[in-house]
Amino acid sequence: MKASKVNVGKVDKYARIGIGALLILLAIFGVIGWWGLIGIIPLVTGIINFCPVYTLIGLDTRTADEKAAAGSEKSE
Repeated sequence: MKASKVNVGKVDKYARIGIGALLILLAIFGVIGWWGLIGIIPLVTGIINFCPVYTLIGLDTRTADEKAAAGSEKSE
């Protein structure tokens, strides 16, 4: 199986995980409706560092340093 290309940067990753977890917790505790379980999507995309929508629109939120670090890891 081919690994997905990373296209979610560090700040984006932490924001997705935080917002996703918050939505899920609010839904579980009944503060918001069960629609809050939609937080699973940003949570998972933050954990795996890949967003399929970003691929469709050609967006990559990684910084130049993050891209360079990923390039040096591939050559090792």
